[in-house]
Amino acid sequence: MRFRLSISFIAIGMACALSAWAQNEPPQQHAIQVPDGGVSGRMESIFIPPKAHAPFSLMLVTEWSRPLGNSGGTFTLANERRIVRDSKGRIYQERWILVPKGGKMKSFMDIFQITDPEQHTWYNCETAKKVCELNKYSRSTTDNFQPAILPSGTLPDGTGVRRSDDLGIGSTEGVDTHGYRETTTFNVGTMGNDQPMIATREFWYSPQLAINLVSIVDNPQTGKQVFRVKDLSTSEPEPSYFTVPDEYRIVDRLHEQ
Repeated sequence: MRFRLSISFIAIGMACALSAWAQNEPPQQHAIQVPDGGVSGRMESIFIPPKAHAPFSLMLVTEWSRPLGNSGGTFTLANERRIVRDSKGRIYQERWILVPKGGKMKSFMDIFQITDPEQHTWYNCETAKKVCELNKYSRSTTDNFQPAILPSGTLPDGTGVRRSDDLGIGSTEGVDTHGYRETTTFNVGTMGNDQPMIATREFWYSPQLAINLVSIVDNPQTGKQVFRVKDLSTSEPEPSYFTVPDEYRIVDRLHEQ
């Protein structure tokens, strides 16, 4: 789920390092590694690739906790949303508003998205207006999606150090997963910090589905983000998920001149 913010956050250093590292990979490998979490206007959720022959449906539970200044406490926003993928790599995702955990405010779906890697289409649909924008979807089922883990070592320009640990094999929702933990320590002054700043990522990746079934991102800049899958099914979903409802008006941005 993505959450609208009025404040622009500084990009997470780990994600920037990952992007730069991936661009230096040998071109014949075409490895695509996208980390979960972070904030870029809205909160970024787990990455769902258009992997073929790996259908699923699930509910993603999200919690985002941030500190309450000098009180030592935290405040937490939460939601649950449905994500579905079929054997063709088509993806249906709901976007629900994050609301205070345990509060009286009820979450609601404000957006749903349908992507099709064969047709290269991406429908972004607003539920309030009943309008879908049609845009280009560039990802393909032939892309080589890999878990987003970086090697241990010194960060560029000596800004800090990263340690990557292999947590071994586990099981989540009855599906085999492989666990990884990445700990990044940024030196004093790297991001305006007057003490060493530590950011961590831990996730449990399913090779079968090419997604993380558990992902925990803890960064002093943006707080702690926890994503957990529940009600996972690997059966073929209903085709109706990938069709825009008749009552929605489509604005075609894909074929605009």
